[in-house]
Amino acid sequence: MKKLRWVLVAAITSLAIAVPTGVVGQQAGDKPANDAAKPDSAKRPRLSLRAHPTVGVAPARIVLTAELVGGTDDFEEYYCPSIEWDWGDDTVSESTVDCEPFESGKSEIKRRFTVQHVFRRAGAYKVYFHMKQKAKTIASASANIQVQPGGLSQPF
Repeated sequence: MKKLRWVLVAAITSLAIAVPTGVVGQQAGDKPANDAAKPDSAKRPRLSLRAHPTVGVAPARIVLTAELVGGTDDFEEYYCPSIEWDWGDDTVSESTVDCEPFESGKSEIKRRFTVQHVFRRAGAYKVYFHMKQKAKTIASASANIQVQPGGLSQPF
């Protein structure tokens, strides 16, 4: 009886949290009025962040992919940024790359950033991805992660 009750609670819980969280992205410093008038090729790239899976059991290994979509490589501020991942679990990861100087028409901006992170405790997490030039955030996006308690012996 106890096992059946746990299975029902687990099923109801998974149904309640299995609703897609979607992808949330935003640009720091967007100028919509200017970009709206430009042809698609001249618009700023749009940043998105996806998590897979969005729901896991602790400890949950989640793969996150941030991607710049659209725009051209002529947006110098997106070339060779510093990257910051704020995991929402009181930890932050940062990385920088040593790049050649930007050359218009020759340099390419990196468009995909993929990492794995292990969430060790149950909870709801909002992960933020920030692209920076020096101290200025040039683009930012977020994704929601849900981590359930691991094992059958957890109280409910």
